[in-house]
Amino acid sequence: MADDLGQRPVPGVRPAVWETYGPADLSAVPVFAGGFINFGYWRAVDLERTLSEGDRIRSEQDLYRHVLDAVAPEGGRAVEIGCGLGLGCALALREYGPAAVTGVDIHPQQLRRARDANAALLEGRPERLRFVRGAAEELPFADGEFDCLYSVEAAQHFPDLAAFAAETARVLRPGGRVAVASFFSVDGVSAPADRLAALLDSFASGLDIARPVSRLVEAFTDAGLVDVRAESIGAEVWPGWDRWLAALWAPGTWPRNFLAAWEQRLLDYYLITASRP
Repeated sequence: MADDLGQRPVPGVRPAVWETYGPADLSAVPVFAGGFINFGYWRAVDLERTLSEGDRIRSEQDLYRHVLDAVAPEGGRAVEIGCGLGLGCALALREYGPAAVTGVDIHPQQLRRARDANAALLEGRPERLRFVRGAAEELPFADGEFDCLYSVEAAQHFPDLAAFAAETARVLRPGGRVAVASFFSVDGVSAPADRLAALLDSFASGLDIARPVSRLVEAFTDAGLVDVRAESIGAEVWPGWDRWLAALWAPGTWPRNFLAAWEQRLLDYYLITASRP
């Protein structure tokens, strides 16, 4: 576990990812109240009134619930790729009844924070929860080890979607399910990388990678997964996210451009699901 405590960049971790999820600790930024580090799923929140921190946290939890509903982890072995502080792993254990959950993150500092944030769970039922360092493209698990695999707002960082898809197919048992929630460029958009970089600093810095959603759909299909579907959930994400940002960021600042990118049909938020035959 000693390498999990290191402060120096780990080979294979891109500089923007290392800084954002390590020294900068995105989970501590007020816009990510509650520490889940996602934009939220706002269907159950009234956006016409002043939003509270409780509303924000519910939106983050509800995004996890939307993803977990798709993989149905009850009684099975689940793995989350890009687990961050592990709060989604804890939610899965509380509400969905898996036999065990494994949280995977590439950043050693995030793993340390996850273990700290979930110390009571790790001590009380250690066989049900663990945190493991690994890359989405090279998972440190046996073939067929999991009944379901999910990832919430991390795939926009994965450098190789084909390798991630191949690893997903490998570690799922026959009949296993995968669900990925993240943002991608809209299919058919010309020069999405340049256009998104002009609007959003997270793309300009290399933190987020601009790719069409069809890239992951094709990767899952090429890896042998079946029933591959991509559903736009942007209407439940972007307006609420911008409404929350309005309390913290002025109009014209770059984070407010996520809504603009969606309205211009450059970027959208998707739930991508598939099964291993």
